[in-house]
Amino acid sequence: MIIYGVAFLAICTLAGIFVGELLGKLIGVPANVGGVGIAMILLIFLGSYLSKRGLLTGKSEQGVEFWSAIYIPIVVAMAAQQNVYGALSGGPMAIIAGTLAVVLGFALVPVLCRLGQQPPQAVESKVVSQPLNKAPR
Repeated sequence: MIIYGVAFLAICTLAGIFVGELLGKLIGVPANVGGVGIAMILLIFLGSYLSKRGLLTGKSEQGVEFWSAIYIPIVVAMAAQQNVYGALSGGPMAIIAGTLAVVLGFALVPVLCRLGQQPPQAVESKVVSQPLNKAPR
């Protein structure tokens, strides 16, 4: 059922947030450190494991796919909002670093496109000429 996929996603999210909070406390940061990323990694690994074992049916997979398609853009938007607030409160150096990172990212798009393309390979046709075998007269 689709609801099982949603429950699976919720469990991974809660586990990721818990581990992220725990990691933050261990390193002395009063924030969630990588909880969403940990949740997504859990979702990928556990989903793959359960699929291989036949425990995650087609309908459950559809539930996971649906909510992960909605979940990822929301999390990215939330993280971007936090980054903007952090940059504005962090001063001009944070704004300059963020701007340079975006400009560098845009500049590298053509380079990455060229790296991703494979050069066309020439088709080599090997024509093997065989001598005519004539029987001796």
